[in-house]
Amino acid sequence: MLNIENLCVDYGPTRVVKNLDLSLGEDEILMLVGPTGCGKTTILQAVAGLIPIAEGRISLNNWQATPEKSMAPEKRNVGMVFQDFALFPHLTVEQNVAFRLDDMTQVDHWLKLLGLDNFRHVKPGTLSGGQKQRVALARTLAHQPSLVLLDEPLSNLDAALKDSLRWEIRNALKTAGVPAIWVTHDQEEALSVGDRLGILNEGVLEQLASPETCFCEPASRFVANFLGEASFIRGQFNAGHVSTSLGDVPATAVDGASGEVELLLRPDDLSINAAVGPGNAELVWGRYEGAYWLYGVRLDDGPDLQIRCSHEKRFEVGERVGVEVITTHALAAFSLP
Repeated sequence: MLNIENLCVDYGPTRVVKNLDLSLGEDEILMLVGPTGCGKTTILQAVAGLIPIAEGRISLNNWQATPEKSMAPEKRNVGMVFQDFALFPHLTVEQNVAFRLDDMTQVDHWLKLLGLDNFRHVKPGTLSGGQKQRVALARTLAHQPSLVLLDEPLSNLDAALKDSLRWEIRNALKTAGVPAIWVTHDQEEALSVGDRLGILNEGVLEQLASPETCFCEPASRFVANFLGEASFIRGQFNAGHVSTSLGDVPATAVDGASGEVELLLRPDDLSINAAVGPGNAELVWGRYEGAYWLYGVRLDDGPDLQIRCSHEKRFEVGERVGVEVITTHALAAFSLP
C-alpha cells in the first residue's frame, strides 16, 4: 500500500507541493485534479523517484524514500503511463510490451485482454492513438508493478475515444488489482472513474474524498468553483436550512458557516419553466449541449444562476422565466467572502 506523509517538493526556492498526506488501498484508483501548475505531475514524479523530495516520506510495500535516503526509480516497482505513449517506434507491439521481460505469460495475457493480440507484430507507427495507449498500458501492467502512475493518459485522444478508453483502463487496473494515481484535467473523467478524488490548489490538497462528496459537499469555495459550474445565492442559515429568495433550501454548513451565507447551487439543482405571470427571472444566455441546454438566468432580486435542463425546453434570450430549487439533498453553505 502506498503511504505519503508530509510530502514537500521544491523547485529551486519555490515550494510546489506542500505537506501532502495520502494513502492508497490495494486496488484503489485516486484521481488528481487541479489548475495547471498546482503540482499534480510533480507528485507523480516524486513518487516515481524522478525528482528529489524536500521533506516527508514516501513508502510502498518494502521500500521507503526520504530526503536523506532516496530509492532509485528502477527499484520502486512503479509503472508509469504517459500522455505521449512513450513507445519504441522501432519495436513491434509485442516487443514494446515485453521490453526487459523474459517471461511472456504476462505479455500474452495483457495483449489479449486489451484487444491487441492481432497487432502484436506491427509497429506503433501504424496504430491509432487509442491502440498506442493500450500498448503503453499493457507494457506497464505486464511488468506487474506495485503501483501505476498515469499522467493525463487520454489528453491526446478525441472525445469519443476518451469515453470508452477511460473505462478500459479502469477495468484493466481493477483486473490487475493494482493501485493507481491518475492525473487529469478532464473533470468528467475525474468524477466518474476514480474511487477517490483529490483536488490540488497551489501545491495544497484542498480535499480528498469520494467524487460525490467532493462535488456535493466541497470542503472549500475553491473546490466548489473548480468542480463543475457553480452559482451562489445569499440567504440566512438556520437549523439545517437556508432561507433564500427561491425559498427554504436544505443545507450543510462548510467550516462553521452561520448567519448570512452563500448557498452553492449546481445547474442540476434548479429547474426553469415558462413564466407564470411575471416570473422571477430573465433568461440571459443559452448554450446547446446536445441532450441538454445550459441556461444563464438573472433573478429579479438575486444573482445570476446557471440551469441545465432537457434539450426539449427551449427559451429565448430576454424571455421571462420561472426558476425554482428542485434538489432534495442538503447543499453546501459558505460564509460570505
